[in-house]
Amino acid sequence: MDDLPDLTLGIEEEYLLVDAATGDLSDAPDALMQACKAELSDQVSPEFLRCQIEIGTPVAADITEARAQLATLRRAISRHAGEFGLAPISVACHPSADWREQGRTDKERYHRLSHQMRGMARRMLICGMHVHVGLPDPATRIDLMNQFSYFLPHLLALSASSPFWQGEDTGLASYRTTVFGGYPRTGLPPHFASWHEFERASQTLTDLGIIEDSSEIWWDLRPSARFPTLETRICDACPRLSDTITMAALIKTTLRMLLRLSRRNQRWRQYDNFLIGENRWRALRYGLSEGLIDFGAGRIQPFTQIAEDWIAMIAEDADRLNCQPAAARVRDIVALGNSSDRQRAIFNAAVTAGASRDEAHRAVVMHLIEEFGADL
Repeated sequence: MDDLPDLTLGIEEEYLLVDAATGDLSDAPDALMQACKAELSDQVSPEFLRCQIEIGTPVAADITEARAQLATLRRAISRHAGEFGLAPISVACHPSADWREQGRTDKERYHRLSHQMRGMARRMLICGMHVHVGLPDPATRIDLMNQFSYFLPHLLALSASSPFWQGEDTGLASYRTTVFGGYPRTGLPPHFASWHEFERASQTLTDLGIIEDSSEIWWDLRPSARFPTLETRICDACPRLSDTITMAALIKTTLRMLLRLSRRNQRWRQYDNFLIGENRWRALRYGLSEGLIDFGAGRIQPFTQIAEDWIAMIAEDADRLNCQPAAARVRDIVALGNSSDRQRAIFNAAVTAGASRDEAHRAVVMHLIEEFGADL
């Protein structure tokens, strides 16, 4: 046994609402949001655009509970949306929708952000998923943030689900990452020597009225402004529930591994953001196909090897947290491809079969609708 604290878990997902027949984006009717709120209370909320909806699980003790909670939320959103002829999809970017045609949610916070960000805010037709891991000690949150940043590109490559933008293949696995990168205070988190250093930095911007609070710091990984958690934010929204759960399992077990090392006066080697940023670029550009740099080994490793090394490294922690089956699914993602790979395959197969580009994009959306409920 060890004296490591329990690591609670919470998952947030952002969904797009589409017409179930055409696959086109659709605003959420007020009655739909009211029905969702009546059943799910504060576990569901509107997002920046009216075609978006956000869910958040309650605090879960383990991955099994988190999966059950997320399945319940997905089923409820799908059921209520279906009553209006709509369907939710969990994907970082709609393959063909035009951001110019989307309406913004009437909420003071969103109005203020739109005024600040101007044209960048209008392009925010993107969805991500966030994983919160409970770490009660603030100093530990900062220490693990510094170390865990190394793994952020790996998670992005696995979750990438945005190859298309406004009907064009971008050539990227995660176009969402480039859209969100236009915002300030995004990207890899800087290294901080202590919790107090992070607090001083964020308080400086708050005192100047530049941000309301640290919730407007949108790094790929951050200490949550609302909860005693470390919040991983780099992942694209995952169409399949099982992939979301694999991301959560990898995040939770890897953080536990780092925490376990710290109890032995050991730590993961920290690399400059210049180097981690190169892996981040490789992840958003290539997804799983070209591997990532192993800085210790001094070579580019294929994802088949990365997956095996990762599974072995967190095996003890995955066993202790009952995350082994979910974490080990990383092998399946690497072998079968991420969502970006699947979407391209669906599109190309449709075009090869004689479909128009619009029809091929519609085939991709229908595939995403199916994936949303495939493993509930």
